[in-house]
Amino acid sequence: MGVETAANGGLERSGSVSSSASSSTAKPPRAVNADGDAMGSDGNMERGAWGGKVEFILTCIGYAVGLGNVWRFPYLCYKNGGGAFLIPFVIMLFVIGIPMFFMELCWGQFASLGPIAIWSMSPLMKGLGFSMVITNLFIAMYYNVIISWCIYYLFASFTDHLPWETCDNLWNTPYCMETKMYANLSDNVTLSTNETVARGDLKSPSDEYYYRKVLQMSNDISESGTIIWELALCLFLCWTIVFVVLIKGIGSLGKVVYFTSLFPYVLLTIMLIRGVTLEGAWLGIEYYLIPNWSKLLEAQVWSDAATQIFYALSTCTGGLLAMASYNQFNNNTLRDSLIVPIVNVLTSFYAGFVIFSVLGYMAVMKDVDVADVATGGPGLVFVVYPEGLVTMPVAPLWSILFFFMMLLLGFSSMFSMAECFFSGFMDEYPSVLRKSFFRTVIFRAIGCTCFFLLSLPMVTNAGFFVFTLFDSYTGGFPLLFIGVIEMTTICYIYGYNNFADDVEMMLGKRPWLVFRICWMAVSPLVLLFVIIFTAIQYAPPLVLDIPFPGWAEGIGWLIVACCLMFIPIMFLWGYCWIGGAKLVVTGTRPTPAWGPAQPKNRTGRYARDQEPLVDKDSDDERGDKDDGGSRRSRSSTAKDDYKDKTMYLTVIETSVGAGGYENKMFEAGETFCHKRAAAVDGRDGRASTKSSDTDVDVEQQGYDVIKF
Repeated sequence: MGVETAANGGLERSGSVSSSASSSTAKPPRAVNADGDAMGSDGNMERGAWGGKVEFILTCIGYAVGLGNVWRFPYLCYKNGGGAFLIPFVIMLFVIGIPMFFMELCWGQFASLGPIAIWSMSPLMKGLGFSMVITNLFIAMYYNVIISWCIYYLFASFTDHLPWETCDNLWNTPYCMETKMYANLSDNVTLSTNETVARGDLKSPSDEYYYRKVLQMSNDISESGTIIWELALCLFLCWTIVFVVLIKGIGSLGKVVYFTSLFPYVLLTIMLIRGVTLEGAWLGIEYYLIPNWSKLLEAQVWSDAATQIFYALSTCTGGLLAMASYNQFNNNTLRDSLIVPIVNVLTSFYAGFVIFSVLGYMAVMKDVDVADVATGGPGLVFVVYPEGLVTMPVAPLWSILFFFMMLLLGFSSMFSMAECFFSGFMDEYPSVLRKSFFRTVIFRAIGCTCFFLLSLPMVTNAGFFVFTLFDSYTGGFPLLFIGVIEMTTICYIYGYNNFADDVEMMLGKRPWLVFRICWMAVSPLVLLFVIIFTAIQYAPPLVLDIPFPGWAEGIGWLIVACCLMFIPIMFLWGYCWIGGAKLVVTGTRPTPAWGPAQPKNRTGRYARDQEPLVDKDSDDERGDKDDGGSRRSRSSTAKDDYKDKTMYLTVIETSVGAGGYENKMFEAGETFCHKRAAAVDGRDGRASTKSSDTDVDVEQQGYDVIKF
């Protein structure tokens, strides 16, 4: 068995091909480099794997269950008919959520590759992998800004009196009114400045603390102001934590998720017990749950349900592909695809009780309707809920617990988003980024530093406007388009039957019929409906009723373009490079590298002589196979050698004397044939390829060998 040993800081190949008997019984020594890093047979570091099934499931739960479960779902449920909203929500869970979740887990686990390298399945569509990763990166950058706000509030909570408790601070205005005084106010209120204003125009201390103290928000996006150093330090701390947790990739992430994914449920339960014991709590829960059946007739409700399921499970961002790629080849993805989405939905529903019990309490305290205090997004977490916390006994304790819970929910998603980016590029360029552990650390350090710097505009005085642009445009059209194209590529270009065969190879059975119906028809059509409906209902985003100027809205659409432009660019580049329309079909077929990344898993139709992108067999392990004393030469006719393969290196006969492009391609084809011959025959130099009909000398007849 060929063995790689460390020498002079590099890898040297030693040993010879052993007999078939010894190779089947003896386990090869583990190859390491000079630094002691475990190495694959391709000379790069091993990708690693989850320490157990629980680590993977907890990571997926942490990835899917995030801040949106607390600040988005409860409000959507209230806005769209209360308990009635659960009907379209559950329907969309089984129509879109679980099918797409199952597809991505199967796909990533089968190939054991990140979201970019996995597109060896359909090289012309590789731009979709880049779009996934870039969209995921944009989301991660503004998501970490939210986490930095949580850190700011957590630090501010370590005090005797919460800073948003009174109106006696430097950042307060005459419009500030403490919560406990609202119930005694008339519809019109005379301020200390003798100005009379409507009761609804007053601001709570928590409102002014968030916008005037924490964000120090300017009046318009054009007033960028300066960087708020407190938030910048919190943001730097966020990216530092991400780097430290991911310093060993999933090796370290798999251990952290036991805490970040499970402890938030303990805190949610504590907050729920406190919430339901407050006066008026059941009034809020009633608003949350009482069904308004007439809402089911509105298209907006169904669109919101589909959109929320789509985003809640974090599909189409590449994260699930990355996480599943570290699974064992035969892991039960069907089980995982049922557990994680259902846990996600139940968590969202559970969090609704935590939120609305406090909203009901606040409505009683302020003598207003629950509808007047219910809101979604950052305003719920950083304005409304803190306002309720401040009126509770031992308010700092409850504030610490709440923001620590939000911090864990945020980081549990953030870790997976960041790892998606890193693993995506390390799998695409393993010889550069995964050559040693030192290189992976440097890559992660540079990445986190760059992302921190790119996020700084969101912690300036106009940062909340920039944040809103990213939130509104990144989480909208890009993911919806990626979802439709992804399912279309897998089911209609790669082919459903091929994909079903791959699933059967892993799980021992083909996907259920219901999955085929959803993947090939229902799910893409529903997403197309959401795209069309969202486009029709489009309205420019607002920040506190302040509209964006035209140029800022243009930046928003530029964000959308940056996310999606890789799809047509990579397609057209591959289309022109390969040779045009004649090769569209070939360019959309999977490559020989497509399939299980580990050689031991390449069975069935993948057992032929192919070269996986990760952990390739050594040349010795791909040595001659005796068959009655005769050997099948790898160099036998480049055409015939690839007829029984799904093409990755597209082979086309060209004229040697045509010059220019053809000459370059001939040289590449000649070199390739020589290497293929040398791998079997143990010799260097030229090799002739023979077909059954004609002797073809590679010096006389070239082949375009095009790697896309």
